[in-house]
Amino acid sequence: MIAIKIVAAALCLSTLTATSYAQVFDKKTLSLAAAQKIAAAAEADAITKHARVVIAVVDDGGNLLVLQRLDDTQVASVEVGIGKARTAAIFRRPSREFEEQIKNGRIAALALPGATPLQGGIPITFDGKVIGAIGVSGETPAQDEEIALAGAQAAKDLIASETEAPLGKVSYFDNAQVADSFAKGGILFNGSDKYMVHTSRRDKAGVAEVHTKDADIIYVQDGSAIFVTGGMMIDPQPIAPDEIRGKEITGGETRTISKGDVIIVPAGTPHWFKHVPAPMTYYVVKAR
Repeated sequence: MIAIKIVAAALCLSTLTATSYAQVFDKKTLSLAAAQKIAAAAEADAITKHARVVIAVVDDGGNLLVLQRLDDTQVASVEVGIGKARTAAIFRRPSREFEEQIKNGRIAALALPGATPLQGGIPITFDGKVIGAIGVSGETPAQDEEIALAGAQAAKDLIASETEAPLGKVSYFDNAQVADSFAKGGILFNGSDKYMVHTSRRDKAGVAEVHTKDADIIYVQDGSAIFVTGGMMIDPQPIAPDEIRGKEITGGETRTISKGDVIIVPAGTPHWFKHVPAPMTYYVVKAR
């Protein structure tokens, strides 16, 4: 009888242990370094729009990771920005959806615990799961959301850049994959710490850029732009290690680049898409 009890106890312990292991899951989280880069991308977008905003980045539980208040932004926007980010994180959807519900007559949405029903909060996802969110407040609702979307897009680029191909492996992308990548704009391939391939899409002027370690080899696939290289960057701001952004460039060399053109911008050289008359697509090979 004692032996049977011991065996039964062992089987019970084994079952409990197996059950415990089965209940442990891997979970992707948003690191502080990534959150800072996301906030920096949103800040760069805000600067181009001359916007005065608060930018908040939170984890998947709505806990604050990064808070940036641009110069001369109203103090009241601090709590609002955090609230928008938290809403997008814990409800797993853009905060705009709750504002729209209220506009459409669902006043009960005002009673949702922890919800800030205002446009400007965007979830940050990885493999279809929400790992955090960004919230922006200070300007018009539409502009707040545009800036938040710039941060969320930077998060996608960061995730893509961390998925490196094994050394020595040949990578192939068929025309459908390439077309899809151009439609969204982003990183097509991150081969190593030596080079990357971007499928970039642009429909308006950008900020001035300097990459202190990377040369940009640009091939215009379609469209055209007025492109400035060299000169002096106005109001330069570091947004990430080895990456500087500014409002514009004074001086420098101005040229029109169009379909089929190739231009190589050495590392450390200021460059700026000053004017983009219509949507354009272009490859950028980043070589270090």
